[in-house]
Amino acid sequence: MTSSEFEIAVIGGGHAGCEAALVAARLGCKVVLLTMSLDGIANMPCSPSIGGTAKGHLVREIDALGGQMGKQTDLAMLQFRMLNRGKGAAVHSPRAQTDRSLYHRNMKNVLEQTENLVVKQAEVKGLTVGSNSEIRSVVTQLGCEYFVAAVVVATGTALNGRIFVGQHAFFGGPDGTRAAAGLSQSLEALGVKLRRLKTGTPARVLRRSIDFAKLEEQEGDEKVVPFSFETKQELVNSVVCHIAYTNESTHTIIRQNLNKSAVYSGQIVGVGPRYCPSIEDKIVRFANKERHQLFIEPMGQDTQEMYVQGMSTSMPEDLQLQIYRSIEGFENVQIMRPAYAIEYDCCNPLDLCPTLETKKIEGLFSAGQFNGTSGYEEAAAQGLVAGINAAHKVLQRPTLVLPRSSSYIGTLIDDLVTKGCNEPYRVMTSRSEHRLLLRQDNADARLTPIGRELGLINNDRWRTFSRKTAEIKTETEWLKKTMIPPCELLNQLLDRIGNERANNAISLGDLVKRGISYPDLANLWRGFSGGEKMLPALEVIERVEIDIKYEGYVEKQRSQVERMQRADGKILPPGIDYHKIDGLRLEAREKLSEIMPRSVGQVSRISGVSPADISNLLIWLAKISRKDGGQ
Repeated sequence: MTSSEFEIAVIGGGHAGCEAALVAARLGCKVVLLTMSLDGIANMPCSPSIGGTAKGHLVREIDALGGQMGKQTDLAMLQFRMLNRGKGAAVHSPRAQTDRSLYHRNMKNVLEQTENLVVKQAEVKGLTVGSNSEIRSVVTQLGCEYFVAAVVVATGTALNGRIFVGQHAFFGGPDGTRAAAGLSQSLEALGVKLRRLKTGTPARVLRRSIDFAKLEEQEGDEKVVPFSFETKQELVNSVVCHIAYTNESTHTIIRQNLNKSAVYSGQIVGVGPRYCPSIEDKIVRFANKERHQLFIEPMGQDTQEMYVQGMSTSMPEDLQLQIYRSIEGFENVQIMRPAYAIEYDCCNPLDLCPTLETKKIEGLFSAGQFNGTSGYEEAAAQGLVAGINAAHKVLQRPTLVLPRSSSYIGTLIDDLVTKGCNEPYRVMTSRSEHRLLLRQDNADARLTPIGRELGLINNDRWRTFSRKTAEIKTETEWLKKTMIPPCELLNQLLDRIGNERANNAISLGDLVKRGISYPDLANLWRGFSGGEKMLPALEVIERVEIDIKYEGYVEKQRSQVERMQRADGKILPPGIDYHKIDGLRLEAREKLSEIMPRSVGQVSRISGVSPADISNLLIWLAKISRKDGGQ
């Protein structure tokens, strides 16, 4: 069977594939999403949660651009927490426990209801390309061929996946699914370089076999902040999570049996994630630590399965039971699904353009763990960008490249295609030099205008966004220009926060910088003027307070961004032979030839390229410019 009814094929129905297929279809392309199992669409084979440090920023950015993940998280939320509340606003990160079954069902329904999109259960075995190395078709295991103009590879950890539990190893995908076989060989035959990475997941345990009286309770925040800027209904927590700890007995069992772990027995060749190590890695790397914290999280409302975050392992199943039962509260625990490690094929992200199109094959895009990342959120963010650029290629529209100064999405992709990764990449707030600008609360201000320009933000949402933007501006101006003379009410407020009393008139904006809350300011204004002050929406108040409080630091970072943008604006001519440029060190020549950066700014972020190399490159560019001008 052959088909020419589609323009774009998306391979994989995980978080990257869902976002890619949805956005390409919403932009007007005919899209087919090919997944090995319809029951695995938007599955959460590891943690049943969305968000977390920096990951929550990604989800809000996806939503601000018009993506789907934030909406589905709100619909499936069981418990919400804003992480890092005790630190600065730049690192406040939303995180939600979700009902993974509900998340899957809702996302599948959205895909099925989306115009221009067809979802099919099929395993893709190969790709074909034309004479000019452009995508021609995808071919399934059953011999069906779909002729398309663009393909997005979003295979997750299923590509040539291999499962490890102790000494047992077998081909398979995450969560008991099949491995995708055949596509790796086809990609390599087309010149795509593949390598192996590794990740893992803890066991799932039976809820009623846990003694929760021995565990610490972890409640959600009283005030739930939706992930989606479109969610208007009030969200409430419906579950309580718990905390447990490993102990010396746990560590002894692990140390005495390290040779039985697939990670330490030499079976696994793929590199694992640094920031989400197995419990074996933790015991070895942090030998002096007396205990490790574990989070006990429900998988959903209608299941007894509980997820034990922090206990990823590839130990044999009988040892897993011993390890888990050594934990207080887990003395009689029953394992429902054993923990495992999984090794899989992925590409080298240095072989990708900033659009996530491969450099070797025109029209071939990739996203998610196939690009060397870890996490649902990183995958969804890449899927959104790959889907937009695949659609724009078909529709002959300009490409979308988000600069790292605009978003964590831009930072993530720039890191991948400029620096590469030798282990599964995880987004973190520390990866951005502009994190005070890239807060989760202002994701809409940064990216919704871009989503609108792309055609992904409808009129109703745009009106709501514009109204909020105007309110923030009005409130900010009111605070800055409203002066309060010294009075007893003002000094009582200053006394309460341990601040020096006022001798002169002071603006409400300056009082915000001193730490006085917005409601207190409204009361102060009412007591001083006798007039009523209507409080705006909480999201407006939070934005105004943060913007004023960090105004000086924000302006400093904006100046840094302007300098970076000037460097990123210096676009390099295509096809430069860096080996012929005088003054470049050998390492710089090799790195530049491999990555083929698009701008001087990107050159400055490549490891192994020194300031002297950049100076010599700029001298060469100036000579070329003069020569071209002279002609």
